[in-house]
Amino acid sequence: MTEANDPKTHPFSNAEKDPDDWTTGDEPMTGAQASYLKTLSEEAGEPFDESLTKADASKRIDALQEKTGRGA
Repeated sequence: MTEANDPKTHPFSNAEKDPDDWTTGDEPMTGAQASYLKTLSEEAGEPFDESLTKADASKRIDALQEKTGRGA
């Protein structure tokens, strides 16, 4: 195993995985996602959709971070 492939020195993060590939992506968004998404929605002047799945909420957060400048 090379160092680049060693999870001890280069751990894999779910944040790097495409939300469409998440095994739990179709579950309701988490409380943390909902809270942050509500804040971002308010800042961006966009509606907040409480019915999003984990995967859709993650994508929406990414889009709103881009819009609000929080995604730096």
